[in-house]
Amino acid sequence: VQLQASGGGLVQAGDSLRLSCTGSGRIFTWYTWAWFRQAPGKEYEFIAAARENVNDTYYADFVKGRFTISRDNAKNTIYLQMNSLKPEDTAVYSCAVVPPGNIPVNIDQYLYRGQGTQVTVSS
Repeated sequence: VQLQASGGGLVQAGDSLRLSCTGSGRIFTWYTWAWFRQAPGKEYEFIAAARENVNDTYYADFVKGRFTISRDNAKNTIYLQMNSLKPEDTAVYSCAVVPPGNIPVNIDQYLYRGQGTQVTVSS
C-alpha cells in the first residue's frame, strides 16, 4: 500500500496550490482520508479530513475558509485546495487514511501515512 502526495512547490504569499494524494495497493473508498503537515522542528499538525461521504469534512480552525479538502473515490485520491497561502503554511504536507469512525488528530493513529510534498510560501 502506498499513498503518494504531489502538487507542492514554491509560491508567494497569497497564492494558491492544489495538492493531490493517491492511494495504490488498496481501495480506500470506505476510509476516512486526512491531510497533515509538518513544519521544520515541529510535530505533525492535523489540517482536514473527509469521510466516505464527500460532503462530510472536518477542518482545523486555522485553515477554515482557506483550505478545502475533497476526494474522488473513483480515483482513490484526495485533494487539498489551499488559497491565500501564508509563510507560516510552509511545511511538508502528507496524507493519511484511517478506517471509518472517529477522526483522530494524531497521525500516529492512522492506518497508512504517505510520503509528503513540500510546500514553501515566501513572503
